[in-house]
Parts: sequence; structure tokens; C-alpha cells
Amino acid sequence: MIRWMLLMFILLVLVNSATGWVRKIGLGRLPGDFTLRLLGREVFLPCASAVLLTVGLMSLVKLVAWLF
Repeated sequence: MIRWMLLMFILLVLVNSATGWVRKIGLGRLPGDFTLRLLGREVFLPCASAVLLTVGLMSLVKLVAWLF
């Protein structure tokens, strides 16, 4: 249980730190990516970017598996 919590914490830290990088390459401005401002805080929900990255990574994994 502790391992899963630690893994989730590390993943959340990585996702949070990658938000600026994702915006620089233009993935945060796709239709379906939402930026909400609530109580003086900005919340970024990259729905379309997440789908695009998932499809890209899955295609890459399948290509590597097919080659080897």
C-alpha cells in the first residue's frame, strides 16, 4: 500500500512539474483543454492533451513491441 501511495505521489509531482513544459510545446491550448480560475487559483485540466499523449505513447509502445 505504501508503494502505491509513493508511486502516486511521484507521478503527481511529475505531472505538476511538466505542466509548464506541456504548455510551451502547445499541448495545453487544444480544444478540450480547460483552464479554470477559482478563488484566485488557476486549475488546468488537459483533457484533449492527455488523450493525444496517451494515443502517441501507446502507439510508440506497440511499435517497439512489434519491432522486438
